[in-house]
Amino acid sequence: MTANQNNSVSASPLAPDWLAVPENLNALHKPMWAAGVERNEGGELAIDGVTVSELQRQFGTPLFVMSETDFRARARAFQDAFNEAFADICGGVDVYYAGKSFLCTAVVRWVEEEGLRLDTASGGELAVAARAGIPGAAVALHGNNKSDGEIHRALDMKLGRIVIDSLAELERVAAIAANRGETAKVMLRLTPGVHAHTHEFIATAHEDQKFGLSMAGDSTDQAGLSAAEEAVAAAAGHDSIELLGLHCHIGSQIFEPDGFALAAEKLLDFLAAMQSKYSIVLPELDLGGGYGIAYTPVDTPRPPAEIARAMAAVVRTKVAELGIAAPRISIEPGRAIVGTSTFTLYEVGTLKTVRVDAPENGAENVTYPRRYVSVDGGMSDNARPVLYDADYSAVLASRSSDAAPQLSRVVGKHCESGDIVVRDVYLPEDVAAGDLLAVPGTGAYCWALSSNYNYLARPGVVAVRDGSVRLIVRGETEQDLLNRDMGV
Repeated sequence: MTANQNNSVSASPLAPDWLAVPENLNALHKPMWAAGVERNEGGELAIDGVTVSELQRQFGTPLFVMSETDFRARARAFQDAFNEAFADICGGVDVYYAGKSFLCTAVVRWVEEEGLRLDTASGGELAVAARAGIPGAAVALHGNNKSDGEIHRALDMKLGRIVIDSLAELERVAAIAANRGETAKVMLRLTPGVHAHTHEFIATAHEDQKFGLSMAGDSTDQAGLSAAEEAVAAAAGHDSIELLGLHCHIGSQIFEPDGFALAAEKLLDFLAAMQSKYSIVLPELDLGGGYGIAYTPVDTPRPPAEIARAMAAVVRTKVAELGIAAPRISIEPGRAIVGTSTFTLYEVGTLKTVRVDAPENGAENVTYPRRYVSVDGGMSDNARPVLYDADYSAVLASRSSDAAPQLSRVVGKHCESGDIVVRDVYLPEDVAAGDLLAVPGTGAYCWALSSNYNYLARPGVVAVRDGSVRLIVRGETEQDLLNRDMGV
């Protein structure tokens, strides 16, 4: 990193190409932050007027800090945008919040109050839904390996839909429902063979993975039907099954609309084929979620209205081409609602600077500094960087600084060299032990994937609204961890 004649700072050769040196280290790139997050007159980060130092004093660090106002606004934005875009096609859209991104009883209540439904993926998530009091008819259950207990719980709660993931599961659900003298409302999750532009581990609509019923021609059925078509025929033959329709999910953190459009077209083609071949009219179609958010300044998420209009145009054109009635559409945003609503607050501990070789202008390698900034959390509260090579950003939160930017790597305190919170970020040179850092965009899949690695207690979650803050998930204590140790 070198100074230019105009006293600006040039980018370090160690930084990735997309990472520019910020003109102002104290500025906040708004797409990454919840509404209501600002620096106060003293330069300290605050959310709805509550400063990070006050949050640390009350609740400690690490800490997930969520804007309830922002969460609710994003939920309403999806509901309103999709209802408007699809009003003339199918009367509106059912928006299911994908609970796997982050779930607690408070969030379930916000979801219900904002008019959304809830998507769950386990018995534990169903338990949270039941505790929050949301009607079962507004809840869906996903999962590629549902237990008999989870299926029974879904029927006990009279869930609005059970999303079937395989032929074997269809038979199990049908048998359990028949033994209870009940009818299970189900959707069939299909894999349309769409390759989304995202990380391999979060792309879920290609053939070679664990989810869904293949729409390709290979099948165990002697007639050569696809697994998807075989499932439709089988479901129609069970008195204990009410087949609502089809479902797909092409992946997560997706910015380009092409994959969603192609998946919608393929499923509508399949729906029309089933209607023609078997006279089976499937009244619902769930197009999943996976809409991307801004984790770094170069991420460009699309607003809900733009996503809705693009998807509606495809569905409108396709059903007209096929000459069929439009099914009721549903979607499942999770990350796009909760991700940006939350940041994680850390306290800085040790710092060190290393020298790394890098080429300069085609010449021999030159050594450049990279600073490691250690914080009091890490992969136990954010496993996404080590799982998906996920990129994040960070800012000095407890104060402003006029110091020069220095390329930094924010790392955790775990006994793993891969314990990286933010791989590359420019932070002020004067960052020191005791400072607070804030990492935006941590509302989705951070707390949900948290662990007790190295026997660290998982952080708490606070919700801020209109200048008041309350704890919605209590942070663990060492005693909580020891209570599970039976001492045998």
